[in-house]
Amino acid sequence: MNRYWTIRAKPLRLSFLFEKKAIGVILALLALLLVLAIVSIGFGTMSMSPLRTIQVLLAGPRGEAMETTVIWNFRMPRLLVAVLAGMALALAGTILQAVVRNPLASPDVIGITSGAAMMAVLYLAIFQVKTSVLWMPLFAFAGAAAVAVFIYVAAWKKGVSPMRMILVGLGVTALLEAFKTLFLIFSPIIVASQAKIWITGTVYGANWSTVRYFAPWLLVLLPVLAVLVRRMDVQVLGNDLPIALGGRMQLQRFALIFTAAGLAGSAVAFVGGIGFIGLMAPHMSRRLVGGSHGVLMVCSAIVGAVLLVAADLVGRTVFAPRDVPAGVFTALLGAPFFLYMLVKVKKKQA
Repeated sequence: MNRYWTIRAKPLRLSFLFEKKAIGVILALLALLLVLAIVSIGFGTMSMSPLRTIQVLLAGPRGEAMETTVIWNFRMPRLLVAVLAGMALALAGTILQAVVRNPLASPDVIGITSGAAMMAVLYLAIFQVKTSVLWMPLFAFAGAAAVAVFIYVAAWKKGVSPMRMILVGLGVTALLEAFKTLFLIFSPIIVASQAKIWITGTVYGANWSTVRYFAPWLLVLLPVLAVLVRRMDVQVLGNDLPIALGGRMQLQRFALIFTAAGLAGSAVAFVGGIGFIGLMAPHMSRRLVGGSHGVLMVCSAIVGAVLLVAADLVGRTVFAPRDVPAGVFTALLGAPFFLYMLVKVKKKQA
């Protein structure tokens, strides 16, 4: 029996090879995400049974019941933003771990998230949320892209070394955190308090406008990533072998880093500095489906969505009526996970 399932798009010169076991894992994760989504939509100050939640969803947003207003105007956009942001952060982390060839690489560690957050805080400090939210993702993306380009250039020495990228990224992160603190200090107290909650990471206040502004970023970046994903398996082989095989190593690496910057920057713009999803999701996915980046990307996106939806559900319900930012719970999970990975990497190098 054939263990693999092949998808070919000849006009686009694309092909993907999936292990049938991995397809089963992905379907199970999608089922888990669907169940979690129904629970998240139905649970809160006004709680509903899963059956009633499904009935309201199937009835559409034009119903007259109070449950319809709560689900379609408040909880559904919040859920969708959490799913999109979790996917974006997980994909960015998967890209960076492949390019840098370091299991500890993530948008948080390499400085891309800090660049996006600093520019978003600068936006809040200058405009004080008087302009459209449409411009905030552009500021965040500009910050993430600028940091990505700077790290790439600063780490260049007859090519880009993954270890130099990590070291430069750590230094850039520390510098950007200092600038971000300065912006907060000199901002009005109202803006500083809003920015502080946002920096922690939350999907509180998400609405349909947020979904409309966020979704196009992924609609643009995901096709780009689909084209580049085959190059990621080559990236993990190092520098010499891909060049010997005719790969444009540095150009591909730059394109992948720029794509990761776009994904991380857009997520940070809408949900703030939610950390560790870009670190945890790729590692969990490798345990489930292996290291082939075609299926790994799909699995990581779903795992990232599950993590952020679960964190938001816990923050919204466990301490009700307080709405604890989702970033608090991702940090509670991610910090021990990071220490575990650090010890594991150290043992391998010993």
